[in-house]
Amino acid sequence: MLDGSLTPVNTLPPKPTRKDALDNRERILSAAREAFLASGEVSLTAIAKKAGVGIGTLYRHFPTRKALVLELYGHDIQGLIDLAPAMLERYPPLVALRRWLDQVASYARLKYGVAEIIHAAIIHAATNGGRDDEYYEPFLAAIATLLEAGSADGTLKSGLDPEDVLLQLSVLWRIDPAQGGTARGARVLELIVDGLRGRTAPPAGDRERSV
Repeated sequence: MLDGSLTPVNTLPPKPTRKDALDNRERILSAAREAFLASGEVSLTAIAKKAGVGIGTLYRHFPTRKALVLELYGHDIQGLIDLAPAMLERYPPLVALRRWLDQVASYARLKYGVAEIIHAAIIHAATNGGRDDEYYEPFLAAIATLLEAGSADGTLKSGLDPEDVLLQLSVLWRIDPAQGGTARGARVLELIVDGLRGRTAPPAGDRERSV
């Protein structure tokens, strides 16, 4: 079609590029993370609207609610994996472990309905050796790095199994945020850390002042 200046006019919208698709995916993930923190029952339609995309676009990237939740899980789990060695560069091993666990607990404070999906994924990975979860072994390795550093300086017991610790941590996804989840999560973490402490670890009060 030509306008008055005889310049061709494209009446069709431009085809989406790979960058468009990646941008849409990032917007969906960002909107979903924010929405799930507010409510575990938010609809995919509401997430699409929040992201500024059509529901069809959302479904092309994430055909199910579970697929969207697990994509967020993978992104945030990778962040925790990368954080473990960074903590050890900044803090003594026991403090690094406690601060890292605080971040794990913070991540676990998703709304209850979403947390159920993540908890099921963790338990499934733990019971089948992580064969279908690409993040399972790296996450275990992150835990092992923290445990080995604490064992080396005596603040943590020697011979701790990182998979045992992961199974203990999985209870965090069982805590209902609406029922004092933050305070209960902190108490659960303190119980876990107390069970891991070695003979040279400071008393709990001294440890808290050092963190």
